Amino acid sequence: MRTAYRVETVRAAEAALMARLPEGALMGRAAAGLAAACCSLLGKGRVYGARVVLLVGTGDNGGDALYAGARLARRGAGVTAVLLGARAHEGGLAALRAAGGRIADDPFEPLAGADLVLDGITGIGGRGGLRPDAVPVARAARGSDAVVVAVDLPSGVDADTGEVAGEALRADVTVTFGTYKPGLLVDPAHEYAGALRLVDIGLDATLPGLPDLEALQHEDVARLLPVPGAESDKYRRGVVGVVAGSDRYPGAAVLAVTGALRGGAGAVRYVGAGGDAVLAAHPETLVHPWPPRKAGRVQSWVVGPGLGEEAGAREAVAEVLASDVPVLVDADGLRGLDPEVVRGRGAPTLLTPHAGEAAALLSVPREEVEAGRLAAVRELADRFGATVLLKGSTTLVYGGAGRPVRVNPTGTSWLATAGSGDVLSGLAGSLLAAGLPPVDAASCAAYLHGLAARRASSGTAPVTATEVAGAVRGAWGDVMSPA
Repeated sequence: MRTAYRVETVRAAEAALMARLPEGALMGRAAAGLAAACCSLLGKGRVYGARVVLLVGTGDNGGDALYAGARLARRGAGVTAVLLGARAHEGGLAALRAAGGRIADDPFEPLAGADLVLDGITGIGGRGGLRPDAVPVARAARGSDAVVVAVDLPSGVDADTGEVAGEALRADVTVTFGTYKPGLLVDPAHEYAGALRLVDIGLDATLPGLPDLEALQHEDVARLLPVPGAESDKYRRGVVGVVAGSDRYPGAAVLAVTGALRGGAGAVRYVGAGGDAVLAAHPETLVHPWPPRKAGRVQSWVVGPGLGEEAGAREAVAEVLASDVPVLVDADGLRGLDPEVVRGRGAPTLLTPHAGEAAALLSVPREEVEAGRLAAVRELADRFGATVLLKGSTTLVYGGAGRPVRVNPTGTSWLATAGSGDVLSGLAGSLLAAGLPPVDAASCAAYLHGLAARRASSGTAPVTATEVAGAVRGAWGDVMSPA
């Protein structure tokens, strides 16, 4: 599992570790790891004679860049430092000069022919984008043919929130130290980080046990997914009720039911106007007459995909929310949702909005949600007393009560297609019916959903929601039996 910690926590852990180590040892570890990463990026035998430019600010990241630059210079690279700010790290600057590095008079001249640029302009405490004097230099670095490597974090992004409030330098690779920072895992900052490399500097011993963010990996999901035993029957495996679709959107019903069936439910009970379409696609579905209370016993409900504004839709949402089982509310079910009703439930609730639906629930512009995804998912969970899966380029899951936010690491931009959210809802609802807690059900569903999309698209081709649903079985198998 990947974990990420806020700046305040990282700095406290670093201070505790530095108290145990000789002076400068921690920066030395970071610089050594950074230099090794740069050597691998330049390629075997290409360090000697390589042209490396260091963009150096006034903080410790600038010092890391200088010390790493000194190591590269000692291996034969031509290293030039561009100093941005009133002062640079004195020890790092001395080390670079002693190794044969130079300080640029003109910041743009060395960038024009650089093979690799180290971005050490700002540190993890930076806020509000790049300073005006650094902007043209950052643009020149990004416009060059060089590989841009961010030191710990791309300059101009917010380490804690993932927000990009001004101009930032987009990296090809980010080499981060000790632990991931939230902004490296959450868009929009995540888009600026490029490929992530974590350098172990011994910080694990001083970091607290509970991170701010976590991202599941295959082995984590494999431990959580339900596996039927010898005594299992369809009821023990979980029965999920799906209230979805309408005369206008019968496809939403089919896709939500498909997701539920692919999620391992023992049985799916469907209620809605799309019964004929559902049976045509999945004859194993148990179709029931309106309203939902006539469907019989279920272990979870999924309500909302494709309900539209037809008569009875609001009543159906209210009826499902009045039940005593976990409920997933998506799409049209989120419209006008009352926080007090959700908070008053005796069973768990999982809300799965996209950014536009989240904005409506929070009464803020969509752009505010997209710019501050961490703040939005936390506020929604706290306001509704529910677990929230916020869909988007970075899908986040938060269960409230100060627990870590889960960041989904799988997926592809091809998932931005009609109906994919309906499949996700059914899949998560099925895992709820199997007994997984809402945070686990949501994060496992998002993980499998994203993995299925990658399989269906091969990473490069368009996919439909139906194709994503069809690839869930293979994604499940990949997780449970990795190669």
